[in-house]
Amino acid sequence: QLQLVESGGGLVQPGGSLRLSCAASGNTVDYYAIGWFRQAPGKEREGVSCISNKVTNTNYADSVKGRFTISRDNAKNTVFLQMNSLKPEDTGVYYCAAIFRGDSPQACWVAGWYDYWGQGTQVTVSS
Repeated sequence: QLQLVESGGGLVQPGGSLRLSCAASGNTVDYYAIGWFRQAPGKEREGVSCISNKVTNTNYADSVKGRFTISRDNAKNTVFLQMNSLKPEDTGVYYCAAIFRGDSPQACWVAGWYDYWGQGTQVTVSS
């Protein structure tokens, strides 16, 4: 059973940066595709970025392309989301999710595809 714990959220001014962490336990995160999702108040959860298992195929939503970077550190059993040039519209609760041996650029945007979820971390971009 895989457990995921997000951290690294907080309050940041527009234009600032944050690095979110998704720490895994119970299994090796390298076996899993990982997705980052976010949910703003009153809005549906949306996919932000995803990385396939083993192979470092990465995907980004158009709204974050060029500003966010997803990466894996297998030694730390952690997936990161580096967020730069943050905007107020990036505000929300950020969740990481995992599926065993997932490798689908289409499915990685679908929340229902994933089997494991973290509890979320709040990101607020405001001056």
